[in-house]
Amino acid sequence: MILPATPDPRLVTIRRGGTLTDADHHLLVLWAATCAEHVLGLFESERPDDPRPRDAIEHARAWTRGEVTMMTARAAGGHAMGAARDLRGAPRFAAYAAGQAACVAHVAAHDLGAAAYAIKAVRAAASVDAPAESEAAGRRECRWQRDQLPSAVRELVLDDQRARNDICWSVFDD
Repeated sequence: MILPATPDPRLVTIRRGGTLTDADHHLLVLWAATCAEHVLGLFESERPDDPRPRDAIEHARAWTRGEVTMMTARAAGGHAMGAARDLRGAPRFAAYAAGQAACVAHVAAHDLGAAAYAIKAVRAAASVDAPAESEAAGRRECRWQRDQLPSAVRELVLDDQRARNDICWSVFDD
């Protein structure tokens, strides 16, 4: 579970009663897509002929440009998560990251889902037999993701990571 029981109004758009502007919502979608794309190769190395996760990332970006509807982006996210169902480990988590990224168009708080699944993918790819390396790889990925954060939403995301770290498998530990 990556979504809180009570939504943070800072991650709810103004038109739905929150305080998130459309511009910042777009930045969250683009950041989530960047996080998911960073680990996409972990899925594609396992399933090179399955375009669903890549398509989901592209739909997320297309939504920010007004080229597809929120429902279309969200559906692409669902298809990417469907690509993960029969997989395990890094490829599965990478597909989930892509699916979560596309779903940010629908619910901005899915941004941490994309980031958290990307970290889980990197951890799984590092080595099951080397927990210390797995943890180190996850910390490096988390730092890389934070370096990609647009300044306009940086503090919001960092604060949200602190607030939801426990329900996001504690992948945002410093």
